[in-house]
Amino acid sequence: MTDLDAAARELARVPRLLVALDFDGVLAPIVDVPSQARPLPATAAAIDALAGLPDTTVALLSGRGLADLATVSGFGRPVRMVGSHGGEFDDGDAGSLLDDAQRARLDRLVAELRELVDGEPGVALEGKPAGVAVHVRNAPPEVATRVLDAVRAGPAARDGIEVTPGKAVLDLSVVRMDKGAALEVLRERVDAGAVLFAGDDVTDETAFARLRPGDVGVKVGPGDTAAEHRVDGPPDVGALLELLVQVRGGR
Repeated sequence: MTDLDAAARELARVPRLLVALDFDGVLAPIVDVPSQARPLPATAAAIDALAGLPDTTVALLSGRGLADLATVSGFGRPVRMVGSHGGEFDDGDAGSLLDDAQRARLDRLVAELRELVDGEPGVALEGKPAGVAVHVRNAPPEVATRVLDAVRAGPAARDGIEVTPGKAVLDLSVVRMDKGAALEVLRERVDAGAVLFAGDDVTDETAFARLRPGDVGVKVGPGDTAAEHRVDGPPDVGALLELLVQVRGGR
């Protein structure tokens, strides 16, 4: 039995459990076209089973906008969803509504980014309720570097703009948000005794940093991390969730 297996078996027996999961690179393999990402079938089945167990909350915690996350994941209640790095909660209590100054700031940000990336091959903008993500995964390396450097030196440097770097993406927002703070909100709302969080990106480190004794953090893939455990990819996450279903369902 691996250390992670042992930790998962112990975690599965807590009275109230919160399982919070990033989506891309964790439940779904990374793909060139973000709209085509889908959770692995076995993983989706494990999530449905886990979410149906008593005193168990499963939440997707993603940088994607909430509507986009719901579309690509295919999940509905009782699976909870938090989008835009914690800027949108599916119960509407996320504080995602902007005041007039923030709305004006967002309009300017969108206009500047559209002008900046116009004609750049492989670069895509993803609009969100409180910001914009600049995706360069499909851009030639020299284009990706040039565009991201220009974004950092220009729109990202403006007052009131929050910047969250990720894998081949730069998220810009007019409100402060991170997954760590969102995880704390979820923990409090469901009164969880322990948390499992799995993520693959640098944006997930804010959540790993918020984990407490008795929680389990799982880094998916390579890279420096504060998580105690690591797996190679989405199939391993699916196997971990299946183990939780087996043990928690039989407790």
